[in-house]
Amino acid sequence: MRKLSIEDLDVKGKRVLMRVDFNVPQHEDGTVRDDTRIRAALASINYVRDNGGMLVLMSHLGRPKDPNDADTPQEKANVIAKNALLKMDCVADRLRELIDGNVGKLDDVVGPEVEAAVAAMAPGDILLLENTRFNKGETKNDPELARQLAKLGDVYVSDAFGTVHRAHASTEGVTHYIDQCAAGFLVAKEMEFFGRVLNNPERPLTAILGGAKVSDKITVIENLLDLVDTLVIGGGMAYTFMKAQGYEIGDSLLDEAGIDVAAAVMEKAETKGLELLLPRDTVVADAFAEDAASKVVGVGEIEPGWQGLDIGPKTIETFCEALRRSKTVVWNGPVGVFEMAKFSVGTKAIAELLASDDAITSVIGGGDTAAAVMQFGLADKMSHVSTGGGASLEMLEGKQLPGLVALTDAS
Repeated sequence: MRKLSIEDLDVKGKRVLMRVDFNVPQHEDGTVRDDTRIRAALASINYVRDNGGMLVLMSHLGRPKDPNDADTPQEKANVIAKNALLKMDCVADRLRELIDGNVGKLDDVVGPEVEAAVAAMAPGDILLLENTRFNKGETKNDPELARQLAKLGDVYVSDAFGTVHRAHASTEGVTHYIDQCAAGFLVAKEMEFFGRVLNNPERPLTAILGGAKVSDKITVIENLLDLVDTLVIGGGMAYTFMKAQGYEIGDSLLDEAGIDVAAAVMEKAETKGLELLLPRDTVVADAFAEDAASKVVGVGEIEPGWQGLDIGPKTIETFCEALRRSKTVVWNGPVGVFEMAKFSVGTKAIAELLASDDAITSVIGGGDTAAAVMQFGLADKMSHVSTGGGASLEMLEGKQLPGLVALTDAS
């Protein structure tokens, strides 16, 4: 897909309606705990401001509920209190610090007061709308809400890759009422790297899939089987593959619905002559805890009462050997419980290899994989770390994402 980019727009003197992903983690008091997503949008924000545009920002934050859906007065009061922590004020405060400038914060998403504030903007001004999900029409992709949002901009920019797989009013619906709809720098970069992996990868191409359930990634696996040269399976889903091979897995994570899928994947890989790498050994523990007793066992040697929580040293060696032969690596899902230092060894070894080899184009899927490379302090050493877990997964499935399809085609 070749879409209009923010640099194709003449933003001088224009109202730029930009969808960003400011759905940031918060402390209990509602202040921003991690501003990574805010920082990710700064390139597009500064571009509009530096080129004389007037910027109207919109984002969701968390999953607010409707107080009117509560059954009792106490439940209603609890919903109202929780929603108060999901207002965009804390985001506005952090954004002001990051850009060292004024950011106006509005108390609604649409309406006369919002329209009046936007009409009074001058070049370089920035306004942040209230949480888009405070309006029920957002997730329903309500046309009327989309029309009202479109009144706030002369042009539209999508810079929230984490939301482009959702057809919401602020991500897809609004594009039907604005002539020029472009990708911001962040979204353009995501499209570039995933487009390269899916359409024109430098080979050999290796995919690493981790995570918990095979059944959750059926479409991804099927699409990758027709694309990659090597498929590496780790994480919780590896134990379902072991079970499909007839091995005992003790108390390890098992996706019952995925056993037949795993068997079919192994059969298809063999038929296609595809290199499918599964763990040779695993680190098992007698409890899901950092201080649990642990040991390394071979595949098929996991005893009852023990569960696999990381790949073993022989597996690390095999996986890394395959990665060293690769020119492109796409990675979605850690290969162990990286949140516990004791069981982060496999995931960290893969991350360190990718970070140290400049000959490998490394595309890191969002979610837990992105969190892992950030935890290890290696995110900036990767070719690309995606900002959207669900969106990156659907890209790898070969799906058309509504928030990208809706953007204006480049000439």
